[in-house]
Amino acid sequence: MSPPPLAGRRALVTGCSRRAGIGFAIADRLASLGSDLEVHAFRPYDAAMPWGADAGGLGPLLDELRRHGTPVRGLEADLSEPAAPERLVEDASRAGHLDIVVANHTYSTMGGLGDLEADEIDRHLAVNVRATLLLVQAFAARHDGRAGGRVVLLTSGQQATPMPGELAYVASKGALVPLATSLASALAPRGITVNAVNPGATDTGYASPELYRTVVERSPRGRWGRPDDAARLVAWLCTDDADWITGQIIDSNGGGL
Repeated sequence: MSPPPLAGRRALVTGCSRRAGIGFAIADRLASLGSDLEVHAFRPYDAAMPWGADAGGLGPLLDELRRHGTPVRGLEADLSEPAAPERLVEDASRAGHLDIVVANHTYSTMGGLGDLEADEIDRHLAVNVRATLLLVQAFAARHDGRAGGRVVLLTSGQQATPMPGELAYVASKGALVPLATSLASALAPRGITVNAVNPGATDTGYASPELYRTVVERSPRGRWGRPDDAARLVAWLCTDDADWITGQIIDSNGGGL
């Protein structure tokens, strides 16, 4: 019997503090493929948002991921702090060589042109752009060139759909689209692939009833995306089957938003 495709590899998945979220779905898929997991969370952010943090803390989430039989560790970090990405990668590497980084974390608040404030723009850029770049930098510095090096960034389709009510978010997450291409070129000689995935409108519990209906009406498939829709693609990009794919921005949105 062949080993699972990611057996013997270790993945860091950021932004994984809610079982309803895309980060958890990605971690779950990677574990099902045999990967050891380093799971990052920052629960104070979710606790301050309308959707709230999972009851019971990280423990139940980690226990659920462990059902696949692979080692799973939880790591807490506030990625708005400049030194946090380096510390996070260092902590994730203590248990062994880190092969995969999935930058799923995000900072997102509403705000149109008239609502913009410098501090809020800076917070978006610090978490969504600066922390992502520093995570990739720290990961690449420790990667020893073995096969299977992977970076997957999560975007939100800003290059395709206007989002005038979330301008700071658009600026920060949209920056990851060209970064994926340039990072892929920078890391190709190291054998590390870099791709970005746009999961489209995904039902993670944040939408108002009005927004929920609007997305369903506009969707060619007549439904929202589910967290596992994007997770299947991200997990596949981390396997050897996707070794020749790099520098791509891939939509996983059912042909819709």
